[in-house]
Amino acid sequence: MGAHLSDSVIYGHLWSTPEIHRLFDDEGRIQAWLDILAALALAQSEVGLVPADAAKVIAEHSRVELLDLREVAAATRSTGHSTLGLIRCLRDVLPESGREWVYYGATVQDLSDTWTSLMMQKVAAIVDRDLERLVVATATLARTHRNTVMCGRTHGQPGLPITFGFKAAVWASELARHRMRLAQSRRRVEVVQLGGALGTMEFWGERSESLLVALAERLGLGVPDIAWITARDRVAEFLGVLAMATSTLAKIGQEVYTLQRPEIGELREPSEPGQVGSITMPHKRNPELSEHLVTLAKVVRSNAALAQEGMVHEHERDGRAWKTEWLVVPEACLLTGVSLALACRLLEGLEVDAQRMRANVEACDGYLGSESAMQALSERIGKHTAHEVLYETAAAGRQRGSGLRAALLADRRVTGRLSVEEIDRCLEPTAALRASGVFVDRVLSALDSVPGPERSPR
Repeated sequence: MGAHLSDSVIYGHLWSTPEIHRLFDDEGRIQAWLDILAALALAQSEVGLVPADAAKVIAEHSRVELLDLREVAAATRSTGHSTLGLIRCLRDVLPESGREWVYYGATVQDLSDTWTSLMMQKVAAIVDRDLERLVVATATLARTHRNTVMCGRTHGQPGLPITFGFKAAVWASELARHRMRLAQSRRRVEVVQLGGALGTMEFWGERSESLLVALAERLGLGVPDIAWITARDRVAEFLGVLAMATSTLAKIGQEVYTLQRPEIGELREPSEPGQVGSITMPHKRNPELSEHLVTLAKVVRSNAALAQEGMVHEHERDGRAWKTEWLVVPEACLLTGVSLALACRLLEGLEVDAQRMRANVEACDGYLGSESAMQALSERIGKHTAHEVLYETAAAGRQRGSGLRAALLADRRVTGRLSVEEIDRCLEPTAALRASGVFVDRVLSALDSVPGPERSPR
């Protein structure tokens, strides 16, 4: 049981996934820290700083099951230090040959920042995997509904006909760009931290550079050009990418949420047997997945903003900045993970009502064809004059309660330039869809031709 919702037995599924939660719970965090300490000892042994037998003993005993985490917690509180409690408890279980060599010359941020890099590496692989799945889902929707006509809406009002495939292609293209951003950022983000007291690595002397390389290689991380104790742009960049990705999912969720409204009725998110929308209104089928995507993205964006605040750092170490990351990085990763999982459920099971989409277009009584009619008339009388005529004609038709066809046929400024056949062609919904399919095809072609980014760049 835990105070944070991600730890809740009852509500945890809404705020985390087991896969990512295991990375950030106490056992996962401490084991990762122990792995780093083991790698540090072995790397120091490799460059001649630590005896080989001591490094081996440290590596063999760096297992979370050998520690009592309650004792670690008590020692952490009593020392008032972030990692000294862990080190004392680890030394207690180490043979004497390893006790003086564990955590040799390293400091808190060497351990915690390297852990942050490892977590960003692991989470990035999960995020990329699920983004790829979402790109496939949205591309499938775009391909399937390339010619499914629907109302395109601006400012919440019907504007022109588009296809649902066009809308889904926009989603697919945006999600694919997040994969690119993630891949491009990983070389900058996934780097080891090893600097000692102030980042200068003075403790290890002339073996500092070789130690840095050896540790990075053992952990599968990159080597920074200089310690990043005070340079928090890497963390801010990573959370920024998470914020952008979850914001796209929130946009998609918001669209499904709105188009599921019965008065529109064009989309429905999947619903499982036994799922209850309301305890007082049994008929309801609520867009639970869609609205939760919006909620999750709000919190991830706030976490990203706090990571930006961490870039404002004082001198050579500032706990006010990087300790904030201990809170916001895990939460942003947890919420991003569940956001991706929910979005996969939503988009892979999305119900598209093509008939209702067509019916909503026809319910607009031809007015979605106003641009096509204006374009045709522009060739005869000029674009701006044509706009004035169509504006006045449409306003008059709405005032009379007639459709746009009747309004156009009643206006001599129109019938004197366009035949009935030309007017009818303009008002056919597919007249405004000439380019929609072209752009859907462009997106699908681009997605097919670009290979997926590297999963674990170095």
